Amino acid sequence: MCGRYASSRRPEDLAGIFEIEKWDAKETLEPDYNVAPTKDVYAVLDRPLKDADSPRPVRQLRTLTWGLVPSWAKSPEGRARMINARAETVHEKPSYRRAFSSRRCIIPADGYYEWVTGSAERDLEVQGKKKRPRKQPYFVTPADGSVFAMAGLYEFWRDRTLPDDHQRAWWVTCAVITTEAETGPLAVAPAEGPGSLAQIHPRMPLMLPADRWDAWLDPSRTDPEDLRGLLAPPPEGLMRAYPVSTAVSDVRNNGPELLKELDAPEVGTLF
Repeated sequence: MCGRYASSRRPEDLAGIFEIEKWDAKETLEPDYNVAPTKDVYAVLDRPLKDADSPRPVRQLRTLTWGLVPSWAKSPEGRARMINARAETVHEKPSYRRAFSSRRCIIPADGYYEWVTGSAERDLEVQGKKKRPRKQPYFVTPADGSVFAMAGLYEFWRDRTLPDDHQRAWWVTCAVITTEAETGPLAVAPAEGPGSLAQIHPRMPLMLPADRWDAWLDPSRTDPEDLRGLLAPPPEGLMRAYPVSTAVSDVRNNGPELLKELDAPEVGTLF
């Protein structure tokens, strides 16, 4: 899964990377090194501009809420559980299939966090002893420093309890699509640590290579079988993973120090 990530690039930088034509300076977000569910996040999407004369889709940088609320939902209460959609079933799940057909986006990140339970704690779990496991966070990021373009979906939800002109009458929310984690070797692996992403966690966000961005964002492409071809995992060997401070486990902590690579895991032997 993907439950926490980092996003520190400025909108100006994202505009250059994704060839964005429109973004609202009033929606600028501060760099976030500990993005958690229900937070506002940047998303890249192609959509006609509201009240524009032309129906031409425009590449936009929008601020959405992480945690998708289906258009038919009675309330937004379950959005914190709707942060991920599985690539294998996204085309058929009622909560995601309509968005998959016509409302796809890219959620830019520096990388994402994943936690590994220490080996001593795993042994205790096997023995049936009760102990709160200590987990070591790892940061996973493109080895070349490029943006991690996560495949995403977005959806509109109308709060019928509010009048049309209320600023919260409409919610625009999103989810990250995940796939099976890579089993091949990392581009850069820790000296004492995982040799592949699958050793950290069986799932990972689906990273879209740049040559798929236009096709993925194109709202005129609506055939589910055609779109499923864009969900193929990227080539292996592009990522690196390294241990970071357990401070990231507390969502109240936020700063560039969370991305600092540790010489060794804080929780001891892991692999």
